Formats: sequence, C-alpha cells, structure tokens
Amino acid sequence: MALPLSAARFRSAIRGAGVSVVEVGTWTRHNRNHKGPWGPVRGVMIHHTVTAGTAHSVALCRNGHAALPGPLCHGVIDKSGCVHLVGYGRANHAGLGDDDVLAAVTAERAPLPADNEANTDGNRYFYGFECVNLGDGEDPWPEVQVEAIARAAAGICRAHGWDERSVIGHLEWQPGKVDPRGPIGHRGGPALTMAKIRARVAELLDDDTPPKPKPPAKVVDLSRLVAAARRDPAQSGTPVSYAGARIVEDALAAEGLLAKKYVDGHFGSTTVAAYRAWQRRCGYSGAAADGIPGRDSLAALGRAHNFTVTA
Repeated sequence: MALPLSAARFRSAIRGAGVSVVEVGTWTRHNRNHKGPWGPVRGVMIHHTVTAGTAHSVALCRNGHAALPGPLCHGVIDKSGCVHLVGYGRANHAGLGDDDVLAAVTAERAPLPADNEANTDGNRYFYGFECVNLGDGEDPWPEVQVEAIARAAAGICRAHGWDERSVIGHLEWQPGKVDPRGPIGHRGGPALTMAKIRARVAELLDDDTPPKPKPPAKVVDLSRLVAAARRDPAQSGTPVSYAGARIVEDALAAEGLLAKKYVDGHFGSTTVAAYRAWQRRCGYSGAAADGIPGRDSLAALGRAHNFTVTA
C-alpha cells in the first residue's frame, strides 16, 4: 500500500524498464479524481481493449464513451510494445471487485482467492493498462507486446518496492471478466496467462542488468512523403521515391489498413488508398481524405507508431 507515484515518476518508471512511451495530450491532468479517491495504490491491473488498431484504441481509452467516460486506464500498450499514456489519477478501468483479492494483493500473498464478489472500488487502488487485443481468445499477442506488459508492470513494482504478486489481471479481480486472454505469438500459440506475466515480472525484478536503450523514434519528412504520394502511383513498377514511405506503410499495416506485401517503400495507389482509409478513421472526409498525407493525420499516425514528422 502506497501513495501513487507522481506522473513524472510513473512515466520514468516505465521508460526506465526499457519500454517506449508516447504521451497523449495533457495525460498528466486527465482523470476522474472528481468522482472518487485515487490511492493508496496497491497494485497493477492488466486488461485487453477488445479493439483493433492503435489509434482507435488509444482514442477510446483516453476519451471513453457515453456509458463510461475516460480515461479508461493509465496506459495503452499497443501490439508493437509501445505504451501510450492517456491519463493519470483515478481512471475507469477496474470497476468493482473482490475485497479478498485486494487483501491478498496488498499482502503480496499467493495464490489469489477466487474473485466471487464485486464489493470494492478497484479504480481507487490499481494502476491500469489496457492492451490492444480483440479479446476473443484468438487474436494473438505479439511477444514484443507481452514483454512490454511485463516490463511496464515491473517498472512500477520496482518504483514501489513491490514484487510480482502485486500484478493481477482483470479476470482475477472482477467476477465474469476474462481479460487478458488469447494466444501468444500466433493463432493456436500458447495461452497468455497472468501466471506467465508474473513469472516474467519476477525475472525482471531479479535482474539488475540495465535494459537496453530504445532506439530513437524514426523521422518522416512530410514534404518528401507528399511528393512520393503524388509521384509514385503514376510510375511503372514499384520504384521508391522516398525511403521514409516504408515507415508510414509499416504503420498502416499495423493498423490493418495495408497488406504487408505492399510494405515496400513505394507509395503507390494501394498505399494511397490505405492512407485515405486512415484519414477517414481520423475523421476526415471528402477532399480532406484524398490519400495524400497531411501534417495532422500523419502526426497522429506517428504518435501511434513511434515516428516523428518534420516539414
């Protein structure tokens, strides 16, 4: 049991564990503190989003919806292993859960008791991470995402002096919940379980080796990208006018908008169509969704996939 970390220490704890972090808007002040207490904190809770695509998932978790206002967690962990910080303070993620589970987490006692009651406010006591996954039991969890989940949780545990028993899944807290679930790596792969996540957290907490620094974010030149988007579709074959186009194509593929076979650096008609779909997903329509990258839509894609945009 402890006071919540400051937002700066929370961010540093995750980055210090070797995880890439994207800060979304005024996340440090975005919370539900006016609806109830935040803290003392007693653990870290892992969820799945039941969504696809990074940008959509991040926006939903930041803003919430009519029935459940955001933030819906503190960080969204995408399939590339990047943590998007969307809020800090009380968040609508845990809901009511079992007081016996809370007591076990507080005492770092295992195994956890069955979560057969919903009588305790979990939003007060837990840090929450929503992890991008359809939650249907079939959508695979990339290994890099699973590692980021463990590292983010371990970073927070290290900052508080907790061990791996302070990390639980939503399915262990609230009756009827199933998250997180699904195969690791590929359809039909080994099941993701909280026992596996906790085992990896324990390894990380026991390892004094500093994590390898993350490579700097990639950079996309908007003017060169626009030139490629206007030039490439008319060219025969698949010439590469601007190598940075591949960074954007990788991001579009991760969003499910572009087949991987078209990730080749050639900003052809298929990539233009994929980018048009991205613009529409961002809320653009008509002439504003013509498939030619604009600064705002490209910056949004960059925030979701760890690249920066220059003029």
